[in-house]
Amino acid sequence: MAKSKYEYVKNFEAEDKCLPNCWIVVNLDGKCFQRFAEMHGFEKPNDKRSLELMSRSAAAVMEEIRDIVLAYGQSDEYSFVFRKDTGLFNRRTEKILTIVNSLFSAAFVFYWKSFLGFTNMLYPPAFEGHVYLFPSELNLKDYLSWRQIELHANNLYSSAFWAMVLKGKLSPKEAEEKLRPIAFVSHRHELILKDYGIIYGNEPILFRKGTTLVRKLVPLPGDGKFHQVVFPLCIDLTNDEFWRENSEILGLKPLTVFKPGNNNLGFPIKRQMNDMNGDISMKPNMKPAEIGNSANDAKIKPFDRRMSDVNIKNKQDTMGK
Repeated sequence: MAKSKYEYVKNFEAEDKCLPNCWIVVNLDGKCFQRFAEMHGFEKPNDKRSLELMSRSAAAVMEEIRDIVLAYGQSDEYSFVFRKDTGLFNRRTEKILTIVNSLFSAAFVFYWKSFLGFTNMLYPPAFEGHVYLFPSELNLKDYLSWRQIELHANNLYSSAFWAMVLKGKLSPKEAEEKLRPIAFVSHRHELILKDYGIIYGNEPILFRKGTTLVRKLVPLPGDGKFHQVVFPLCIDLTNDEFWRENSEILGLKPLTVFKPGNNNLGFPIKRQMNDMNGDISMKPNMKPAEIGNSANDAKIKPFDRRMSDVNIKNKQDTMGK
């Protein structure tokens, strides 16, 4: 572009950089999402379709931005953890925040029909963004633990509330008045649920723990090579077991091979393009991940969007037949 006398105005651009040597976490939270959920008929107290849509949208962000090492989602929010040493956009806060928000919002609209079927989107959703900087691993772990414990408290309250409304035939106001005196006593919420034949511990782990997205290497049928895949896991982030099993996240090490276990079964993320009338090939177009011990190998390579569409419960169905 030819230079002009007006180009000096670029010098007025505000520039706010994230501190170096800190974990960057971008948190997206639905704006007025309670109204959005009501307008689109989301199930109460939890709508599995909308939760999976949120996770598919978050996976799309991870597929596009290789420096995101982990994402955690619950309810109408998602948090994206960037490598501590990321140099993305020269660590400019507004650039990182806006690209994550725009990718997530666009994916949410793009995948809507894949998860909500014939439910028409009446108006576009909006997400608020926040950026956190954590200087230590402990700070980062505590942040994720905070979000998961917050989910537990809110979901337990919400489950009791909607049990009284939907099964007990109480009005929302009556249910709220009954719950207000015991708002901070979780075991009483569980007693209320038992009154309606609901055992909270038997509720889907997706509702109780949220979804953690991680990158792993998976040998795909056909070529026998390892490929990078985004996996949705429903696990406990408040203890050290997860971090020991996924030490590459904090250690900035090469990706490890995914090994499904009894405590980390997630849910299948539906295949991309299944609402595109078959006009786009479903055959994977992927490049093998580079496995090694050098510093460059620790950096995750970009990969095809379809690579996160994995059915964890049926590995033979992975990436299509």
